[in-house]
Order: sequence, then structure tokens, then C-alpha cells
Amino acid sequence: MNVLLEATATMTKRNGPIRVSFAVDDLSRAGTEMQLLALIDHLDRDDVQPSLVLLNGESEASRALEPKDCPVLRLGLSRLVGLGTPAAARRLRGFWKNRRPDVLQSYFLDSAYFTVPIAKAMGVPHVVRVRNNLGYWLTPRHRLLNNLLAPAVSRVLTNSDEGRMALIASGTPDRKVVVLENGVDLDRFRGFPPPLSRLGTPHIGTVANLRTVKNIDGLMRAARLVLNRMPEVRFTVVGDGPERGKLEALRQELNLGENFTLLGPTNDIPGYLRSLDLFVLPSHSEGMSNALLEAMAAGRAMVATNVGANGKLLAGGCGTLVKPGDPTALAEAIQAMLADPRTAQSCSRAAQTAAEDYGRPQLCRRFVEFYRGLMRI
Repeated sequence: MNVLLEATATMTKRNGPIRVSFAVDDLSRAGTEMQLLALIDHLDRDDVQPSLVLLNGESEASRALEPKDCPVLRLGLSRLVGLGTPAAARRLRGFWKNRRPDVLQSYFLDSAYFTVPIAKAMGVPHVVRVRNNLGYWLTPRHRLLNNLLAPAVSRVLTNSDEGRMALIASGTPDRKVVVLENGVDLDRFRGFPPPLSRLGTPHIGTVANLRTVKNIDGLMRAARLVLNRMPEVRFTVVGDGPERGKLEALRQELNLGENFTLLGPTNDIPGYLRSLDLFVLPSHSEGMSNALLEAMAAGRAMVATNVGANGKLLAGGCGTLVKPGDPTALAEAIQAMLADPRTAQSCSRAAQTAAEDYGRPQLCRRFVEFYRGLMRI
């Protein structure tokens, strides 16, 4: 019996833990990757036996984040198509022949383009793709490739109702789309002081990859307006990315000086959030923001643009929503929150209460129920 037929014969419905093979390009401290790692770490191995395929995975940063108690295959592909692609495909087939996954759960485009056809050829019973953004950056080429993969995909996961609507609008059948919301480790963010309860300079900040969609330039323009009226305020941004050079130039152009600092990445998000009085999420587009969930769990006062799931998360008095792409509205909301500590602290309490619905146990329960449902198909 050849390899593909043998693999197909063994990948059948069965009792015991569900074998899920996750696939992603690399590991990093970005939101999607951290959600994936949290899921792998917290899944009960009696329910789910995970494995992890990394399209590349060779960097020290990626290796340092690899999960424990989970087999990991690094394919070492820096490009999807190259001299190493056939050998990587053979290694992946061997890995899956030994692991016999019931489910492939693939994140990001390149990982999907590489792993989905191989999973389908090997008879993996259920192929799942994850798209947590709203597809704002998809090119015609990507849309074509996604359409070619679509028949092989059992379900498409997204983390917000807005993501679901975007997938349906792009042609994914409603029956294939499943919303599974993000989760946050609540214990890491307990016991923080209330916002605007300390003496000294008010500290405003955000956590974001420095990419156009995160609108850090808009936050800088809003900061300029705030500083014109409240010159003692301090703004910081944690994160890195391709827009850093442009943002540093804009910081100088706006004469923000030491009042606005791009701090770069950090391994201590709880420590950073503890230092903030006000968390601002200025994005042009979001699914369900992991950064916003963490700020809620930390009990920060919050201002966010009304995109993606932000409106749902901040409902019930958890923060202020503003129109995206409007620095003036963003500045006015920041100023109003800074001028009213009582409201800021009320938002803090409401946010911490709301965050209880998004803990890691709830995250794992949602995914385990999803996998069990797949196995009954």
C-alpha cells in the first residue's frame, strides 16, 4: 500500500483524544500567534493531542516560543516555492503519517497554500483555516488561490461576527464559517492600580504591530492635538514592524519629542499595561483585538475605534468608541477621559468584569466543542 493510501486508511473517526495539527508560518509575539500558543498550552491532552507545523520556524525568536508537550516540525521554508519545497513536503507527509491528525488547523496564507493540499491528499478528515482579520489586504492573486483551496476546507474560523460577515461577503458559504472568540490569561492582569489614581504624568499607550492598518500615525496626530492642550501627557507604543522608520520621521515632523515614544517590543505586556492610565486602540480594521482584551483584563480606561469586535467588547460602559480615521475625534475622546477620572475608573471596573467572559478556560472549551462537532460530521 503506498504512503497516501496507507495514511488515508488510518485517518478515520475513532475514540480518544482528537489529534489536531496546527500550521503557521512562524512563531512571534503577535496577537494571532500568541492566541495559538495559548490554545496549545492550555488544551487538556485528554481532549486534544496537538502537534505544530512551522513553515519556517528556524529563527531564535520562533524557537524560543515553541510550546512544551507538543511535537513541533520546522520546515525551514523562507519562501513558499524554492529548491527546498519538495523535501519539506516529504518531511511533512512523514510527520503526519506518524501523527495521523484528525484535523489540520492552518493559519495565514502561505501555511494554508502549503499544508492544505498535502492534508487533502493524505486524507486528513477535516481541514480548517483560520482568518481573524477582515481581509482588507487580499490581492486578486490571493483571492484566486483561496478559491482554489476552498473545496478542500471543512470550516473557516474567525474570531468575530465582523470577520464572519467579511468571509461570507467574499464567497465563503455561511455553513462553513464558525466564530470562536479569543481568550486572555486573566490571572496575569489582576491587582493593577485603577487608572488616573496615581500622582504624576498621565500615561497613554497602545500595543500594536507597526503596520499601516494599526493607524499609529493617526494616534500621533491625535497626540499632537492633545499635547497642544495638555502638554504634560506622555504617549508610548509597544511593538515593532515595517512602519517604524516612517513613524519616527512623523514623530519628528509633528515635534512630539519625548512626549511620544516608540518603545519597541517587550516580553512584559502586563508590566507595560500596569503603567498605563489610558489604553488607546486606533486601528483602521480589527477582528477581535487581543491587545484590547488584555487591556480590559488589566482594568485600563480605554478609547478605541469602532471597528471589528471593538464595539462588542466595549459595550456596557467599558470604554469610549470613536470613528476610525479621525484624529480629532480620537484626541477629543482621550482628553475627555483624562479630564474625568471617575468615568475612567468606572470604565476600568466594567472592563474587568466583561473580560471574565474571555478567559483561557472558555477559549479551550469553545475549541474542544468545535473539534468534537467536526468529528461527528
